Amino acid sequence: MRIGQNPAKFVKEVARPARVTVAVLNYIPFLSGFYAEALDVLKACLESARTDPGMEMDLLVFDNASCEEVRQYLLDEHQAGRIQYLILSEKNLGKGGAWNIILSGAPGEIISYADSDVLFSPGWLKRSVEILETYPNVGMVTARPFRTREEVYSATVDWARSQPEVKLEMGQFIPWETFLEFDLSLGQSEEEIRQRYETTRDVRLTYRGVMAFAGASHWQFTAWKSALQGFLPFSMDRPMGQVKQLDERVNAAGLLRLMTAEPLAMNMSNTLRGVKNRGGERRPVKAGEKKHPLLDFPPVRKMLLGWYDRIFRWYYDR
Repeated sequence: MRIGQNPAKFVKEVARPARVTVAVLNYIPFLSGFYAEALDVLKACLESARTDPGMEMDLLVFDNASCEEVRQYLLDEHQAGRIQYLILSEKNLGKGGAWNIILSGAPGEIISYADSDVLFSPGWLKRSVEILETYPNVGMVTARPFRTREEVYSATVDWARSQPEVKLEMGQFIPWETFLEFDLSLGQSEEEIRQRYETTRDVRLTYRGVMAFAGASHWQFTAWKSALQGFLPFSMDRPMGQVKQLDERVNAAGLLRLMTAEPLAMNMSNTLRGVKNRGGERRPVKAGEKKHPLLDFPPVRKMLLGWYDRIFRWYYDR
């Protein structure tokens, strides 16, 4: 038998979510080795996402079974009101499983997704949404220009060629330093990056006065929630390595894959070194920064990274 009346009956209104949900996916199983600086990277990611995005947003974090220290940090941030929505998964669902929950459950009309090692610049969200709202049938917008595989933005080029309103240009438009900064963060050598820069090209579009580059990527994107739900569910049997499914599905559906003309998002990878100085200001990665010549020798590098990957799988890929 009920005693009294539920006080919630007297609440006259409820809060409304922001139109845009910024969703960050995180996984830090321990704080040593590869992940020694991962918590600092996560903190930098979240702080940069909510500092001057250019428009109102709610922050959602999905944690994929991280260690206790990381979960406690996220709980503290949520309690302090700096994270509006926090999902703590008991098990690592992989990126596909996390996407199934995030992309279907985020409350915003627009979802801006990011891996937890993305560093944002002021105005990143406003610029992304401007492209999303200006161009028709947009599948995803990434807040940085870089070069992706042409076959996964073929629908974007086909659309641009068919539209008299669109100015389509092909050439070397991304500045070398901008190109170098991003590719260095992926662990490539400067020689490899230079060769790719000189043998590939950019596709730049201008539509109704708004410039964008063709291409986008699964590591960071802004999209209509309604469009993303058409690609669910994702079925991935590995935690990583199959995330290009989203890029391919968006292109196959004939939706546009676009990037901002300015570098407003950066991949930090697993360290803040080469990304921020002591004062907290962003600085470009310096070309030629190396740990040790022997460690960068391709056969040695391949062997050591191979053993690292094998040891990691022995302990954590079970």
